[in-house]
Amino acid sequence: MTAGVTPSLLATLWRERRPSGPPIAHTFRGTHADGWVRFHSLPGSKRYPESEDEYAIVLDRYNTILDELFAGMDVFVVTMDWSNTPTGPAGYPTPRQELHPDSVHWWTEAELDDPDPEFHTHTRLYADRRPWRHGCIDDLLRAVADEAVVEVFITDTELHRIHHPYDGGADVILTTPAERDRIRNRHSSWLSTHPSGL
Repeated sequence: MTAGVTPSLLATLWRERRPSGPPIAHTFRGTHADGWVRFHSLPGSKRYPESEDEYAIVLDRYNTILDELFAGMDVFVVTMDWSNTPTGPAGYPTPRQELHPDSVHWWTEAELDDPDPEFHTHTRLYADRRPWRHGCIDDLLRAVADEAVVEVFITDTELHRIHHPYDGGADVILTTPAERDRIRNRHSSWLSTHPSGL
């Protein structure tokens, strides 16, 4: 990573700024519920794009929100793999390394509850720092839309705002409920019709 940021400093920053839980993206809507809103990627809450026109809609929605959150800022882009051991091979093949080649390992979250070590998992997070530019991670976002890569998130370098794209939409964590409501109202047609917002 650049600008003097080291993995240990990023991990320390996360613990200081986000003490309610580890940086595991699918947990954010629970651990940061006050600032959470979910946007869907396609009209009618369709989950997977099936044409280039639909991929264009997905990428436009992701980038529109990312631009609103991070224009003119540096961001951390975070990707994930997992293994049965802390340093073993990834548990399943993904294009993560090809799509995020400059990333460095900065966090491992171990799940060791099962008495059988074969069922232990070690979720490993990788990050890089870059200036946010519209479209700068489109290849990664397209892989997310296809569920080829999971648990991705993008955050500003102070960890104030988080964008977690997933196959079907994005969970966004804002600094306050008021900020969340403003962005939710701007893009109300992208919201779920379900009362829970899922």
